[in-house]
Amino acid sequence: MTLLIVEALEAEVMQWLAERHPLRFAPELAQQPQALREALHQVHGLVLPASVAVDATFLRAAPRLRVLGRVSAGVENIDVEACRQAQVELVRSTTATANAEAEFVVGALLALLRRVPVQSSDGMLVGRELGCATVGLIGMTPAARMLAQLLPVFGTRLLAYDPSLHQSDPLWANWGLEPVSLRELMEQSDALSVQLPFYQRYRGLIGERVLGFGKPGQVMVSLSYSAIFDDLALAESLGSGRLLAAWFDSMEPGWLEPGRALHGLPGLQVTPRLASTTRESRTRAAWSVARRLDELLGAPPEAPPQFRSTGPAALPDLAKESGWR
Repeated sequence: MTLLIVEALEAEVMQWLAERHPLRFAPELAQQPQALREALHQVHGLVLPASVAVDATFLRAAPRLRVLGRVSAGVENIDVEACRQAQVELVRSTTATANAEAEFVVGALLALLRRVPVQSSDGMLVGRELGCATVGLIGMTPAARMLAQLLPVFGTRLLAYDPSLHQSDPLWANWGLEPVSLRELMEQSDALSVQLPFYQRYRGLIGERVLGFGKPGQVMVSLSYSAIFDDLALAESLGSGRLLAAWFDSMEPGWLEPGRALHGLPGLQVTPRLASTTRESRTRAAWSVARRLDELLGAPPEAPPQFRSTGPAALPDLAKESGWR
């Protein structure tokens, strides 16, 4: 078996792959860790759902694995360094979900600004307009590039920050964004959109020191893995009212349980990775991963030519086929 598919893909994509590679579709293995590892021994290509973690132990159970594909979500529970050491190429689409994520952020910002009121000069509690707001983008992903096109249509002013990009980088001008320091962004933004990719060095990056600079009355939408935040600092910011509301499209397991800092806090909304999950984005991502898998795995070996006996008994038949008399 060349290819094991554990995540459900579109029927057309599955058929396309099945025409090119020996393939097994077994989504039930996502809930059967031992059976999954036993199935890995002869697998060269693998597509896994986000619920299945990959580490060095997992990879040792797949000695022939060359390509690991993921259609949905990020790579937070994949040990990228272990994949590199095992010479397993990680394949996922970084652009297929950009439109869906950008639309989700726009909708969430509109909802939060209108639904979570602030006090006007006459004392009334009122909503706010996105067109009159300054929005800070944290993390320059493909979704951020789409937001850089969509939000100015409302009249929104945009600020941007990415820890991996210097403010002199030409990418900012190409995207039409105003780069600032993280402190400046927090101090000036009415709303935040966080889509920073997760790396271990970013764990807890947005903590007390950063949130403490936030403009009073901020709202925030985060598509990032929640470990980028310090949960204690986030709870303090929400509890004090400096951060009026936060919408997370994914949250680390256990963060909302009783006894944890974020449990029961008003103004906190969590959705289960809805931003990137649309019919259109799933199709784009599936085709992108499938084509790359096919490219890396290569065409299956052709069947060896069939040779026939040329003993005395076969000579009359061979003579007839060749036209020899």
